[in-house]
Amino acid sequence: MIHTDKIRVYYADTDAYGVVWHGAYLRWLEAGRIEYTDKVLGLDLKKMQEDGCILPVVELNIKYKLSAKLDENLLLDTEVAELRPSAIVFKQTLKNEDTGVVNIIGTVTCVAVDTRTNKMIRRLPDFIVEAYNKQNAVTV
Repeated sequence: MIHTDKIRVYYADTDAYGVVWHGAYLRWLEAGRIEYTDKVLGLDLKKMQEDGCILPVVELNIKYKLSAKLDENLLLDTEVAELRPSAIVFKQTLKNEDTGVVNIIGTVTCVAVDTRTNKMIRRLPDFIVEAYNKQNAVTV
């Protein structure tokens, strides 16, 4: 299942040349993953943390295709590309809402970490796998 977020490019997102600074894309990708986890999967990240599990990024790959510019309206599509026994791989695509032209394509890998020990959990907790399977995102 794909979740789409709308993004407007503000002045604070741009550099001196009026194009989106490369680091701004990372904030948008993170927001897209949080919205996907909350709205599609029904998982509350704050509650997960309180229950002893966080999902930090361990690998990030972004292909910059075309810079977004000030005041453009963008669409960010987020989906699960792969659910591994110990990791979740998200695929995210950011494109111009008016033209459909793709700005970036990213893949982001997150793993489960136990907040009590700060060690990677060898397998994703069952409640995460069940939430993904329930939404027919992907299967392990």
